[in-house]
Amino acid sequence: MTIHTLQERHRFLEMLAVWQGYVRNKDLVDQFSITRQQAYQDIRAYQEQHPERLKKMVSGPYQFSAQYLFEAPKHSLEHYLQWFSTGQFYAPQSSFNAALGEHSSVPQRYVAPQVIAALTAAIRQQKRLELGYVSLSNPEWEGRIFHPHTLVKTGLRWHVRGYCEKSQGYRDLVLSRCRGDVELLDASEHTKEDDLVWNTQVVLIFAPDPRLNDEQKEVIAHDYQMENGQLRITTRAALVDYLLKEMQVKTHYLEGTPEAQQLILVNPRDVKPWLFER
Repeated sequence: MTIHTLQERHRFLEMLAVWQGYVRNKDLVDQFSITRQQAYQDIRAYQEQHPERLKKMVSGPYQFSAQYLFEAPKHSLEHYLQWFSTGQFYAPQSSFNAALGEHSSVPQRYVAPQVIAALTAAIRQQKRLELGYVSLSNPEWEGRIFHPHTLVKTGLRWHVRGYCEKSQGYRDLVLSRCRGDVELLDASEHTKEDDLVWNTQVVLIFAPDPRLNDEQKEVIAHDYQMENGQLRITTRAALVDYLLKEMQVKTHYLEGTPEAQQLILVNPRDVKPWLFER
């Protein structure tokens, strides 16, 4: 049986208060399998440590004060999105031993807490919402009616997948490009089950660049534990383009040297219908 410390439960409480927009006794009960009395005591202990930070609302949940919400550390966003997607909570503390090695860190893209709270609420309640969005192709702020169904981690950034009324189809929105106030609307008529591209499975077949010599091919094959010189990955059609980028495999041209290319896609015709740029 896993023993959860009070500190860990307090970190979970903080994470929900920032990114979900509120926290309830029930959230602690469900996550840590503790009693309601223990959850109440945990929240009271947190309030005693931080008397001006967490306030009980008339409707029941607890919320952070506006000032602390603005100042709250944003590093827990990754942990919240992982928890929302998987139900697994990893306390934002590293067990990495710096004496044994080092790792690089990449700056996270900023996402407003109110955007995350509204998106996750809409997904849970299967509602559509109105939000502002910008992109490189259209950097001017514009309103969109969106029906979100899934949060998706692709490489270094998060997207939300859903139906866009402006585009009249299922699209991915980059979370850091959702702007302004977000308003929950009525029930969504466009569900995850209706998203054909999301529900289509595609097999991508990778192999070492044929320009490599046999010894070099063996190095690549061992890296990925290939079978018969091939690596097969099954993914959703909606994620094909992202997977290719993460594997650093280009489909329209080869790098100048095989050492730079390393991998090729063996079945580009099977994959082409699902690429953003065909």
